[in-house]
Amino acid sequence: MLVQGAACADQKQDGETDMSKWYEEAVFYHMYPLGMVGAPKVNDGGEVVHRFGELTGWLDHIQDIGCTAVYIGPLFESSTHGYDTKDYRTVDRRLGDNEDFKQFVARAHELGIRVIVDGVFNHTGREFFAFEDIRKNQEKSPYCCWYKGINFGWNTHYNDGFGYEAWRNCFELVNLNLYERAVKDYLFDVIRYWIHEFDIDGIRLDCADCLEFDFMKEMRWMTAQEKPDFWLMGEVIHGDYARWANDDVLHSVTNYELHKGLYSGHNDHNYFEIAHTIRREFDENGGIYRGRKLYSFVENHDVDRIMTKLNHKEHVYPVYTLLYTLPGIPSIYYGGEWGIEGRKEGGNDDPLRPRLDWKECEKNHQHQRLTEHIKWLGELRKDNPVLIEGVYRELLLTNRQYAFARILGDHAVIVAVNNDEASAWMSIPVPLGGEYVDVRSGDAAKIENGRINVEVSACESMVYIRK
Repeated sequence: MLVQGAACADQKQDGETDMSKWYEEAVFYHMYPLGMVGAPKVNDGGEVVHRFGELTGWLDHIQDIGCTAVYIGPLFESSTHGYDTKDYRTVDRRLGDNEDFKQFVARAHELGIRVIVDGVFNHTGREFFAFEDIRKNQEKSPYCCWYKGINFGWNTHYNDGFGYEAWRNCFELVNLNLYERAVKDYLFDVIRYWIHEFDIDGIRLDCADCLEFDFMKEMRWMTAQEKPDFWLMGEVIHGDYARWANDDVLHSVTNYELHKGLYSGHNDHNYFEIAHTIRREFDENGGIYRGRKLYSFVENHDVDRIMTKLNHKEHVYPVYTLLYTLPGIPSIYYGGEWGIEGRKEGGNDDPLRPRLDWKECEKNHQHQRLTEHIKWLGELRKDNPVLIEGVYRELLLTNRQYAFARILGDHAVIVAVNNDEASAWMSIPVPLGGEYVDVRSGDAAKIENGRINVEVSACESMVYIRK
C-alpha cells in the first residue's frame, strides 16, 4: 500500500491538535481591502468610513467559487498602503471600524470560511506611537530600544535628528527590534487581542524572511495556547523554505519558486521547469519539502496579474489546473477568477490592486469559462482528498506535455496538461491498476498496455480518477 511521503515531523507544538489540518484542505481567496473598495491612498485621520459592508458582500461569491478561507490584509490602521502601521489594535478607518470587521469574520464563519489577516510585525510606520515618542523626546524616549539602529549621530532625509534601520531603505517603514522583550510582549498582546476580539483563524506574516526566528518560534507556541488550530503562514521569497515551514516556526510559507515556474513554464513552452521544481520540492523520493504544505499562488498584490504575464492567454487554464492539483495550498487573488489584468508601473502597485465591484464583474467580465473552470477545480479538490494528502509521482514529461499522479493508498488522480497551441496525443502510464474515469465527461478511460492514450486539446488539461 502506498502512503504519503514522510511528514516533516509527527510532533506538534504543545496545545496544537489535529484541527490544524483545516488549512491543508483549504482553498484561499486573497483580498487586498484598501484596493478592493477604492479607499483613499492616504489616511488623513478623518472620520471612519464604513466600507467593510462592501467587503462582506464578497463572501457569498467567494464561497460560490469554492474557496474555504480568506487571507485579507493589511487591516491595521496605517498611513498609506497598509504596511506602514499606525495602530495595531484598530481597523484602518478607511475601511471601517473594529465592529465592522467583527461582523465580517462572523459572516465568514457562518459560511464555513476561515479568516487569515496580515501581521505586519517587521516594521511600523512613522506615525506609530513608539516612533513618534522618539521623535519628540529623542534620547530620553523609553522606546529607543524598540527599533533597530537608532543612532543620534546619524540622520535621514526626514531630518528627525537621528537615523534608524528601515525595510529595504524605505524610511517610512521603521524596522522593529524583535530581540527586545518589550516589543515581543507588545506584539504578542496584539495577536491575543485579534484572536479574542475578532476570532481570526491565523496570520500571514509580512516579510517573514526578515523576522527573527526566536520571535516566530515563540509566536507559534503562544498562538497554539490561545487557539489550537491557529495557522501561521509566512511571506518568504528566496531561501530554504524548510527553515520557516516546520514544526517549530511556521506552518507554511509562500511558494514563490513554484509561482515563477507556473507562468514561465508556459511562456517558454517548458514543462521541464515546472516538473523540476515539483520534483525538487515534493517528489516522494527525495523532495526537500515533501510532507509540508506550502502556499501556492499565480498572482498576488505584489506581482503582475497572471493574464498579463502570459504570452498566450489560453494558457491560463492549464496554469490554474496545476495550481489546484500539484502539491500545495492553492490561493486565488481577487479578480483572478475573472481574468483581471494588471502590471506594475515602476514602483507603483496600484494596477495590481484595483477597485472592483464583484457584482459588476460577474455580469460583465469576458472570461466566464475561466470562472467556471476555477469553480470546478474547487469542487475537484474538495471531493478528492488525494489532491491534498496524496504523494506526487511524475508520469510523462516533454516541453509541451506533462502528466503526473497524486496517490493515496488505492486512490489516484491523474492530471495531464498541454501547453501547445495544437492538440497533442499523450500516452500516460497508469500508476495503479484498475479503471479510471474522465472527471469532466464521466467516460471511462481507454487503457491499453497499462497506458491511457488520449488526445488533449490545445492549452487544455485532462483529469482522471481511479474508480
